[in-house]
Amino acid sequence: MVIERVLIVDPIDGEYCGSVVIENGVIVDIIKNNSAPRYIVMPGFVDSHSHGKAGIDCMTASSLEFENWAEHVRTEGVTYLFPTTVSSSKKSLENVVANFSKANHPVLNFLHFEGPFINIERSGAQNKKYITSFSKDRLPEVKDKVKIITAAPEVEKFNELIKFAKKENIVISLGHSNGTFKDFKESFEKGINRVPHFPNALKRFHHRDVGPIGAVFLYKFYVELIVDNMHLSNEFLKLVYNILGPKRIMLVTDSIPAAGLEDGIYNLGEMNVKVKNGVARLENGSLAGSTLKYIEGVKNFRKATNCSLKELSMVTSYNSLKLLGIKGGRIRRGYPAKIVILDEDLNVKKTIV
Repeated sequence: MVIERVLIVDPIDGEYCGSVVIENGVIVDIIKNNSAPRYIVMPGFVDSHSHGKAGIDCMTASSLEFENWAEHVRTEGVTYLFPTTVSSSKKSLENVVANFSKANHPVLNFLHFEGPFINIERSGAQNKKYITSFSKDRLPEVKDKVKIITAAPEVEKFNELIKFAKKENIVISLGHSNGTFKDFKESFEKGINRVPHFPNALKRFHHRDVGPIGAVFLYKFYVELIVDNMHLSNEFLKLVYNILGPKRIMLVTDSIPAAGLEDGIYNLGEMNVKVKNGVARLENGSLAGSTLKYIEGVKNFRKATNCSLKELSMVTSYNSLKLLGIKGGRIRRGYPAKIVILDEDLNVKKTIV
């Protein structure tokens, strides 16, 4: 396969015109030229935090539903999907791992366990009855299927979680936390430098106690951002972009099963979620994930920050994969041919996996 006359966008090499040659799922050659490009070619998008889509719930999805979910997001340019759990029982998590393990789709990669080792005071849309301190016995056999665990650094036995994660090649993400500046600083010094849906579900910033948000800015953590014009203001987006820079940002949807469906009442972690005008909230008014399409988040981010296409390829693909130790996120010889083709308005024309 040859993708001809396109503007190639790579997070390291930048932007240039040319053609991309693909064989057996791998980029085997890139031919630079001065032809007028018809489309934009970027590394396929990475959604490392998504609870569901089009009525499909990570907690109850069959292997076929995981495959259908992957096919849904592929149309939005996503070529790496990390279905994400909520705090739940060990039995429920076992079922998720078992069904995910049977699914076969090139967009499916690993699972993301959000909880249950988080702070109950910052539970957000997590079910409080399942929140607990770390215990290996609360987790199923991960079977090389889990790549991310979101946990709070102040939970009891957090250091044991660090040892477990290192053994299983899992990346810890610091979230749903009431932790202090010191908690986040010490975690960073232990090699933990990722934060989910920043700055949601964290202790608030104060000028006499900058807390975890201050630690993120000072130590330049990697941060997930939900760019749905609801979770974050454009001013905060610009602040994150200016302070952390595009090399530390990862766009996610944090979507729930209601994504792609009409307003109504839905379920998330055994809790009712009301979706009105596309915004998902719990009965107490708290935001409960999003109904965001990944490509809409991409457009929103570029509009808010006026970032370059090169920077856009960082925040949508390269940064996430680099942090997780996965080869990808490049338009370069020898890299997987997971590619999104867009027009100049960033509408997805085709996704190649």
